[in-house]
Amino acid sequence: MATLGNRAHTNAILEKYGFRFQKKFGQNFLIDEMILEDIIDAADITKDDVVVEIGPGIGTMTQYLCEQAGSVLAVEIDTNLIPILSETLAEYDNVEILNEDILKVDLTDYVKAHGNKPLKVVANLPYYITTPIIMGLLESDLPLASITVMVQKEVAERMQEGPGTKDYGALSLAVQYYSKPEIVAIVPKTSFIPQPKVDSAVIRLDIYEQPPVDCKNPKMMFQIIRAAFNQRRKTLMNGLNNAGILPINKENLAEILTGMGLPESVRGEQLTLAQFAALADAVCEHGKNTR
Repeated sequence: MATLGNRAHTNAILEKYGFRFQKKFGQNFLIDEMILEDIIDAADITKDDVVVEIGPGIGTMTQYLCEQAGSVLAVEIDTNLIPILSETLAEYDNVEILNEDILKVDLTDYVKAHGNKPLKVVANLPYYITTPIIMGLLESDLPLASITVMVQKEVAERMQEGPGTKDYGALSLAVQYYSKPEIVAIVPKTSFIPQPKVDSAVIRLDIYEQPPVDCKNPKMMFQIIRAAFNQRRKTLMNGLNNAGILPINKENLAEILTGMGLPESVRGEQLTLAQFAALADAVCEHGKNTR
């Protein structure tokens, strides 16, 4: 039975093991049973599911996942938490604890061992490493069904922003290329120990079988996107030319933008994902023709 979703039980297990929070791992443990249930509901976990949890901590959410999922892999980087997890998850026979860095671990064998089923990823992510983890998952070759994660509120908002807004950027476009993002809960900072300085949000990313836009060269598209937002205050033309990533010159780029019905003064934040895809395809095609 899940017992760690409140402050008293969490404090008891921390005191028993003399655990000390480490800032380098960005550890903030959730102590709100209602939010835990919201996360499990949002992730839509069933007994048919194979779940990967990143950063289980002392096993608070892991207990809930084990009671709902078919199998759970809990990937924890902090060696000091492994003995605690061994105790708090002892009653569950459908969980495996892996003491590894999620950014370095290869989950291919785990996926094969579970029949190549699409994974559902669930996590309370450390703020400082949210983007590398999410992008690492999205860009991996792993079969993913969904990613349901707790992140800093403003980061969650950024993931689902559209063109013309101040929070729209490279992360928004990358997430929206691979998935459909939806914020499912706002979590106050008082729901954690230790208490962070800002509120969090739970966001679910439903992974697309096929991206929502056609792009012949996604690598070029993301190079263009990064260059466009690295120098956000500059026009798209100047930002791309300063980056030196294009196989064409400034005049060629101006022709392409005009052909797309865009002014030379357009900024990257004004383009949709579809327009970035079309721009990348046009740049690659024009580059071939000018060699």
